[in-house]
Amino acid sequence: MTITIEGLSFETIIGILDFERQTPQRVIVDCEISYEGEYVDYAVVRATIIETMKEEGFGLIEDALAQLIPKLHDQFPQIKTLRLKIAKPNIFDDCVVGVEESVRF
Repeated sequence: MTITIEGLSFETIIGILDFERQTPQRVIVDCEISYEGEYVDYAVVRATIIETMKEEGFGLIEDALAQLIPKLHDQFPQIKTLRLKIAKPNIFDDCVVGVEESVRF
């Protein structure tokens, strides 16, 4: 079974530039989870992503990925593959920047 969360949008402190540390900015998260066995509660996945990113105030979006991936797998060990993408759509006027990682457990 596979679940997806697409376009999860919220504001948080993230980034290493001075202005990014002072004012929350919008991030967009996409997540795809393949699992076997007991279902994965997408409401819990959504809440975990939002809470973790808001509480931690990551400097790098790569650090957010590095913390979220094992955290989600710890909550749901039935996850077999996880793709997580975090984008910052408003950091530049002419593009969206982000990072993505896919992991097989």
